[in-house]
Amino acid sequence: MGDLTGELKKLLALHGQSHVLRFFDSLDHEQKKRLADQVRSIDFELLDSLASEDSSEFVDFADIEPAEFIRLGACARNDERWRRAHEAGSDALAEGKVAAFVVAGGQGTRLGFDGPKGSYPIGPVSQRTLFEIHAEKVLAASRRYNRDIPLLVMTSSANDAQTRRFLEEKQFFGLPADCVRIFRQDEIPALDRHGKLLLERPDCIFMSPNGHGGSLKALWDSGTIRWLSSRGIEIISYFQVDNPLARVIDPAFIGFHIIEAAEVSLKLLERTMPDEKLGVWVRMNGRLRVIEYIDMPPEKMRERDDDGRLRFSGGSIAINCFSTSFVRRLNERGFQLPFHRASKKIPYIDEKGRRVEPEEPNGTKFETFVFDSLLFTESAIGVETTRRDEFSPVKNAAGADSPETSRRDMSRLYADWLRAAGVRLPVDDHGYPPFFIEISPLYADSAEVLRQVYDGPEEIAGQTVLR
Repeated sequence: MGDLTGELKKLLALHGQSHVLRFFDSLDHEQKKRLADQVRSIDFELLDSLASEDSSEFVDFADIEPAEFIRLGACARNDERWRRAHEAGSDALAEGKVAAFVVAGGQGTRLGFDGPKGSYPIGPVSQRTLFEIHAEKVLAASRRYNRDIPLLVMTSSANDAQTRRFLEEKQFFGLPADCVRIFRQDEIPALDRHGKLLLERPDCIFMSPNGHGGSLKALWDSGTIRWLSSRGIEIISYFQVDNPLARVIDPAFIGFHIIEAAEVSLKLLERTMPDEKLGVWVRMNGRLRVIEYIDMPPEKMRERDDDGRLRFSGGSIAINCFSTSFVRRLNERGFQLPFHRASKKIPYIDEKGRRVEPEEPNGTKFETFVFDSLLFTESAIGVETTRRDEFSPVKNAAGADSPETSRRDMSRLYADWLRAAGVRLPVDDHGYPPFFIEISPLYADSAEVLRQVYDGPEEIAGQTVLR
């Protein structure tokens, strides 16, 4: 351990971080090894560059305009353009060119749930988990197109082991084991106001995930891009685990990505409130971008057109398509996405080993944004969808974006499908039924499929699950 200590001291001293070894002599062998491994895993050159850069990231909004996107419109999915897109996407799926990719690094802590967020029970009637719902969507599409569609699952250090165990125990919800690929997201240390590493424990440096943009790095570092290419996969359908309404495999969206020769495609909602917490789809200095809602000038967020609609109307909901060739190019010469700074309250131990819970922000976390990939694309598109069809995330224990609202929104969507199939059931003025309804994707994963397969009663008057 002596040589190891000397190696660590030299490395840390070179970068002005010698304090990390403050408690080293009091650690046992395993603790020393854990800390040493952690130190060696840190990219100090990257960290030094982040610490030395001006923390006031300036963005010039002088040349910013709303960006165009493919509008949904009334009955759009029945028009010729959408029909061609659906056919193109269906062909790609039948040829085995598409994989699904769920970003699932979060824990259920904010929901009062002990475990990976993907294992949270969200089914309105059955209590099926988020993972099960998404996996069944992939399985349903695999059966329809007679192709095994891979499911990629990105975890974090906090939930990797639990996620693997959960999915293995559930036998991947019917998906072939060799079509499920699980890999972990990178972490990056936070720094205090003086550019120093913070210790979470005497044997552990405080680390945090490198942001959802890190998913594109993890695809490369884990060898997943090479694995996909060996299977002939050209398109990755990306979504986040906490949105049970996400259309995991959407032929029309995939088709637009193909027809428009896009490297990155985003699904967008029409923003209806100026302060809505969605990234804003814009064209800035001639390039398509998504700007975080907190970074947009308030006056721009409030601008309205002659019809009274928000001028910057496109809002990103983290449902994207990426070409595998683009993800490869983004990584081949070193990961290119920029890091953003976030001032945070970060618990740490002080020089006497006492745990400190700061009342004010005391440090900086660094993260990448997946939509910054637009900075490096040669072609990108936005495609409109609706909240009712595809967006009801589970983020909070109560109130907005909670399990309660998500289950109600799921029931409303399934009620829409049933009513479109000619089934009578009561709904209020907003389309919500007075009871929970649930439809497994293995029974039907769209209104169109439900119309073809529904064999139930003509009227539904109480809680119902179809599977």
